[in-house]
Amino acid sequence: MAEGWKKDWERRIVNGVYPLRRFLGQSDHSVVFLTEYKAQNIVRAAIKILPADPALTEAQLAHWRTAATLSHPHLIRLLDSGRCQLGGHDFLFVVMDYAEQNLAQILPGRALMPNEVRDLLPATLDALAYLHGKNLVQGGLKPPNFLVVHDQLRLASDTIRPAGERTASTAQPSLYDPPEAKDGRVSAAGDIWGLGITLAEALTQTPPAWSRERSESVRLPTNLAPEFVETVQRCLNRDAGLRPTIAELVAQLNQPPATATPSTTAPPSTAAPSSTTAPSSTTAPSSTTAPSSTTAPSSTTAPSSTTAPSSTAAPGLDEPLVRTLSPQNSLKIRFLVIAITVGIITVWAVWTGVHLIHSHAGAHPAASMTPRPPLADSPPAAMDSPKASIAASLPTVLHQEIPDISRTARESIRGIIQIAVRVTVDRPGNVVAATLDNRASSKYFARAATDAAKKWKFAQATDQATHVWLLNFEFTRKGTTAHAAVLR
Repeated sequence: MAEGWKKDWERRIVNGVYPLRRFLGQSDHSVVFLTEYKAQNIVRAAIKILPADPALTEAQLAHWRTAATLSHPHLIRLLDSGRCQLGGHDFLFVVMDYAEQNLAQILPGRALMPNEVRDLLPATLDALAYLHGKNLVQGGLKPPNFLVVHDQLRLASDTIRPAGERTASTAQPSLYDPPEAKDGRVSAAGDIWGLGITLAEALTQTPPAWSRERSESVRLPTNLAPEFVETVQRCLNRDAGLRPTIAELVAQLNQPPATATPSTTAPPSTAAPSSTTAPSSTTAPSSTTAPSSTTAPSSTTAPSSTTAPSSTAAPGLDEPLVRTLSPQNSLKIRFLVIAITVGIITVWAVWTGVHLIHSHAGAHPAASMTPRPPLADSPPAAMDSPKASIAASLPTVLHQEIPDISRTARESIRGIIQIAVRVTVDRPGNVVAATLDNRASSKYFARAATDAAKKWKFAQATDQATHVWLLNFEFTRKGTTAHAAVLR
């Protein structure tokens, strides 16, 4: 689709019902915008728009109508679909739930840990079992179509279609489409292929290499976790009939992971987790705008895809879904470093206070006869609560708003994300303007910081002038802190 369309279409209204509020992402065949669904009072939804091909229009609309009738906790919910006109051209549109993140947004920063992938699989296999049981296929398994809505993993639904149907798309097959896709028909085995490619990419950040023209086996990344090699190889068998079924994958998932032979030299942390100690955390993907389906950007996300509700799971698939993306060891090390740093600062502060007291006593001997209370040794407020802020100690700050960040977004953070927002405060103490003071590395966190900054409240000024404050927000996996400094 033309690059300029996203700029021209913002703030237009599709069929007088769906305002195109903000561009989220695009592919060669579609574009996705933030919108709203007033029929159900949904203020944040996603709308995907793609050109209307006369030969495919009715089939595509029929697929979306079928998908809209499905109800599963790990599938994106389709809310509406139809035809529209924009700029004098005919298009199709589908409205769906808005997703905060997708897997494609996580992988450029880091690969998933094996236990994180194991935690993603129950929800994925449950959704695929539900579809295959209805003789349907997801039809577009790839990282952008693994989405997160309200901390739950969901698969994109706008690519769903009947198994065995001939492909109704003008898009060329991608590496996520199985070798048999050249014959033009979709199948449950094709979903297994897409799952295998995605698993390998999620664990290594590199998709397997293979040729559609040649028949040799798929070459897996050399750094693929050994416990997944056999599963991925089976999923990527060029013979569709030899790929495992969902039931076989579920049975394999429910088996205790193989434990490594104990080593006298290897540290305990390197041993594979046993079934009794495997982490229960789950993961979920992340925030800008990656394309989603085989023909278009992922349904909805904080910048890129879409998602839907979650509920019943197949036997053995009832573990919690989207909890944490990172190993806990690094978090403990970070807190240890912070604790040591705080201890050093506290000792330095006490030593400085004692030194000043002794210096003052030498200059005024009479004063040294007056007993002094011991210095309080209390840790910084930020250590007590992740949302504590030193701005609270400033008498001119009456209310500070801390951004509400989803757990999944927090767990995608590596290190510290710092966002500075410059706010203009009027005489009554209200924020009348808020702008970013630096170039933010993440649009998601920058928008959250700016929105929160607008809700800060300050004491009424004694003069008639407006004042400018700099609000600094720091986002970590532990939580969010903020502090304020007056500029003028």
